[in-house]
Amino acid sequence: MNQQPLIVVSGGSKGIGKAIVNRFARQGFRVAAFARNKEHLDKLEKELKSEGCPQLLLIQTDASDKEAVRQFAREVLNTMGTPDVLVNNAGIFKPGQLLNEEDTILELLLKTNVESAYHLTRALVPSMKKINKGHVFNICSTASIIPYTNGGSYCISKFALLGMSKVLREELKETAIRVTSVLPGATLTDSWAGSTLPESRFMQAEDVAEAMWNAYSLKTAVVEELLLRPQPGDI
Repeated sequence: MNQQPLIVVSGGSKGIGKAIVNRFARQGFRVAAFARNKEHLDKLEKELKSEGCPQLLLIQTDASDKEAVRQFAREVLNTMGTPDVLVNNAGIFKPGQLLNEEDTILELLLKTNVESAYHLTRALVPSMKKINKGHVFNICSTASIIPYTNGGSYCISKFALLGMSKVLREELKETAIRVTSVLPGATLTDSWAGSTLPESRFMQAEDVAEAMWNAYSLKTAVVEELLLRPQPGDI
């Protein structure tokens, strides 16, 4: 009997990542995900089990730790098999300006926002190529295409992630593996904690997940870039 499809999500315990996990789990997907916060992972596990998710692999992992990311990928392949969908979502936001932000910020954001996606992709996509099937989503940002004054190293990292996604798309064009760069605008997640703006000024994470599900559901086309903004525009 064929197994249910598998989605792998980095940073899958809250925000956009959690919304993606929930959207695909409702369609019967098995779920493998990692996040830094064990408490958030435990909460996600209880929710998914209560909703009848057929198989789960949730591992506490620091996205900035290359070997930890690689170990997570090995666990996925050994216990769950080849992913049908890979979502490189793990990331952090640190406001600041290039000329005066802390000296270590660039390295941290590149490791977390870009290198984690690079290493997870290199670890999992070869198995997808063997069966010539799958979809890779890289969660970029509107900051991948529009720099802003307080973006600093965050913008640099998101520009780099979009570049990686474009390169991967070119490399996989001759296969049946689709690659989609997702560029969400202001979404109501922890990145905006403390904001005095009303919730209506933001997108909901569930809208991003729904758009990704629709992109995944296409049969003969690939959405190369999925750009989403709040209806009133950028903040």
